[in-house]
Amino acid sequence: MHALQIYAGPKAREYIERQGLQAADVGVIPGAAGGPKGLILGPLDRFIFGPWLSASTHEVHLVGASIGAWRMATACLNQPVAAFERLERDYIKQHYELPPGQKRPSAEQVSELFGSNLQDFYGGRVNEVLEHPRYRLHIVTARGRHLLQREHKLGTPLGYLGAFLTNTVHRKAMGAWLERVVFSTPGAALPFSTSDYRTRRVPLSLANFNPALQASCSIPFVLKAVHDIPGAPRGAYWDGGITDYHLHLNYAAQASAAGLVLYPHFQKSVVPGWLDKSLKWRHGATHHLDTMVLLAPNPEWVKTLPNGKLPDRNDFTHYGQDLAGRMKAWNGAVAASAQLADEFQAWLERPTVEKVLPL
Repeated sequence: MHALQIYAGPKAREYIERQGLQAADVGVIPGAAGGPKGLILGPLDRFIFGPWLSASTHEVHLVGASIGAWRMATACLNQPVAAFERLERDYIKQHYELPPGQKRPSAEQVSELFGSNLQDFYGGRVNEVLEHPRYRLHIVTARGRHLLQREHKLGTPLGYLGAFLTNTVHRKAMGAWLERVVFSTPGAALPFSTSDYRTRRVPLSLANFNPALQASCSIPFVLKAVHDIPGAPRGAYWDGGITDYHLHLNYAAQASAAGLVLYPHFQKSVVPGWLDKSLKWRHGATHHLDTMVLLAPNPEWVKTLPNGKLPDRNDFTHYGQDLAGRMKAWNGAVAASAQLADEFQAWLERPTVEKVLPL
């Protein structure tokens, strides 16, 4: 059974039909939010950022939210293949000891451990990310406004209720509650248009790299918000997936400068925001994705993985304190996903458009 399915927007498909796909054609690589689902992309990440892209010399923009931001920042480290292997190991073995009678870790507990893990992972290496000669990193976060300006036990749930209701009416209206704040490599232009949603830009620095990355991974009510990030407007910052779950951004508007968008993803749909998960009418592709080539696992192949699905956050509850059981399932899924990278590499050697499905 084939594990990999390749999708492309109309402009990307025309390009592949004319001249295939080379590393030098790729100008943007997004990394979606989605927690443990991102583990399935590890072998693809190691191939793309290892032997494939290293053969080119051009500038590439890496855009990430939540675990996607962690992945894209990891790509900017020296020896990225080894760094991705460590990210995979660290993520899989994360564990939260629970006191008697407590069914899940507190947000404070998760934030403290996660922040410590990030410090260990990037300690002394942030300059490798900021000064990468080719890669321009863009970390997406969500900054609260009005009731969501500060985290509060009453105001925060009410604020997110307001965000949910306004988002249901119109996605852009959610900007009254939450704005997109992108922390970028200094001097790097954004590889997408920001006319779709309220947006701010902040240069990345040694002082704000870790807080920005932790904020981008801070799921509301699961982790604590990160407040008052250095160099950025004051306020509470949360998971970038809230505003940009799968980074359905207007890449096509910048296509002439950025090149094609290569998107290793864990599904075909590119859902705009986290609050859009249940709004199926927002799951289809738009002209924003015309220049995108999307790599995703075959849903039938996914059924062959442990538990018949991708790893996800529900596994923390399902396995509880059975760390060995969860690690076995997740390691099994990751080992199987090497087939995704093998099939992509084989297709690149003969990039026939007949195998490319419409996005």
